[in-house]
Amino acid sequence: MASEITETRKVGALDLPAFAGIVRGTGSLAVAESDWLGVRRSFDYLNGVAAKQVVYGINTGFGPMAQHAVSAADQHALQYNLVRSHASGAGEDLPEEAVRAMMLVRAVTFMHGRSGVSEPVVRQLLAYLEHGICPRVPRLGGVGASGDLTQQAHLALGLIGEGRGTHRGQPGDMSAILQACGLEPVELRLRDGLALLNGTAAMTGIGLLNVHRAQELLRTSVSLSALITEALGTWTDHLGEPLNNAKRHRGQREVARRMRDALEGSGCVRDRMDHLAPGRTSANGTFSHMVQEHYSIRCVPQVLGPILDQIDHSERVLLDELHSIDDNPVIDPDNGIHHGGNFHGDQVSLTMDTLRLAMVKLCMLCERQLNFLLNDKVNLRFPPFLNMEAPGLTLGMQGMQFTATSTTAECQALATSLYVHSIPNNNDNQDIVSMGTNAALATARVIGHAQRVASILAIGAAQAADLAEAVPRLSPTGKATHARIRSASASIRSNSDPAAAIVSVHAELFGQGHHA
Repeated sequence: MASEITETRKVGALDLPAFAGIVRGTGSLAVAESDWLGVRRSFDYLNGVAAKQVVYGINTGFGPMAQHAVSAADQHALQYNLVRSHASGAGEDLPEEAVRAMMLVRAVTFMHGRSGVSEPVVRQLLAYLEHGICPRVPRLGGVGASGDLTQQAHLALGLIGEGRGTHRGQPGDMSAILQACGLEPVELRLRDGLALLNGTAAMTGIGLLNVHRAQELLRTSVSLSALITEALGTWTDHLGEPLNNAKRHRGQREVARRMRDALEGSGCVRDRMDHLAPGRTSANGTFSHMVQEHYSIRCVPQVLGPILDQIDHSERVLLDELHSIDDNPVIDPDNGIHHGGNFHGDQVSLTMDTLRLAMVKLCMLCERQLNFLLNDKVNLRFPPFLNMEAPGLTLGMQGMQFTATSTTAECQALATSLYVHSIPNNNDNQDIVSMGTNAALATARVIGHAQRVASILAIGAAQAADLAEAVPRLSPTGKATHARIRSASASIRSNSDPAAAIVSVHAELFGQGHHA
């Protein structure tokens, strides 16, 4: 890729930041000679065994047709027939970032040395990552049970130089792209076609990117919640250790700690002990200020805490899947060949469903915080819709709220489970499936929506801080957050372009990553 390489990571030590860096072109994978020895050993072992006994997908048909023997003379064609027949996806193409993630997941799996794949296939995957080559992979097709068959068939089709793809973002025929890069189509040997199609590379690759983006989104939500707290000039005891440590949930405690860190040095927030002093009521005996804020302000640790816990859990599951052997059969030179169902994607599918629920709730929190800031009857501090000009004649952020509300509603509709939407297929051979790639793609869509709602909230939070004349008294973190938003968008006024402001703030906060 064109980006500068800033980090190199070994196969077995590949964690989420390193994975995302390689996918985005800022990192590289260090393949040791021991990794290549493992690949060769597994292939050589399988080659010897398959010459003497029945091994699924080498001298048999596939799926319901596994009962049909395949002669030695036809075994080479068998692998190509599988790839070409299953490259049958539909719909829009996956973003390049998602395809790069797929290729990296498959390469890592193969280099664990228990897939029986030939070395040139692994080298082709790494060469594509290095050269910025992406086969065209449609979104629709895989059911996530015998692996992400359809999506990975399109990936395999590109490796053998067929179909279409892109080179550093420029589309073309794969044959022409390979010629321009000085590469040859890889030759499929033994079970290479099956190995490329089996497994969970699509759902796992997209899922890992989802987790990485979810982490970014949660950090942004914490920063914006802290900035809102400062703009409101409210109490902070709801963030304190005594209250939050009274609950045993790690996520809640951690979010509260991050909020306290973000507010360190603030001249805007208030100490609850001041509220206990006498003489704080009006003539009719009511308090002139909010005794307790609404839940979207006061319960941020309780709302974001379980979301953080789910993100952390998702990271563990997806990294376990990345470093697993998700093939069938598993080729273990020390313990034999084992037929089973490690290609089944239920772990990833369930995890993507639960992560998606968490991201929907985060989006809902952002929308409610925005509503709090825009509704003068609720916040009791700011003009309606954070209007900085003449009310009535001008509308402030009124129009932007519709976008946030509509987008949040779509997220709520996407909260339904894909994990339980199994439909038997493949002549009932695949009679229970995971729909893991569907779940991962739906989660990616929700995260993209939530980013945009958070971007609108960011514009509102900065505008609230301006209206409160709080900027000079913000904490160092608050000033940095406010400045970052202002670097992308001025305050919203009657001559503003609110749609452009959303795009600009979104790019500043979340970059230009994939939105599958």
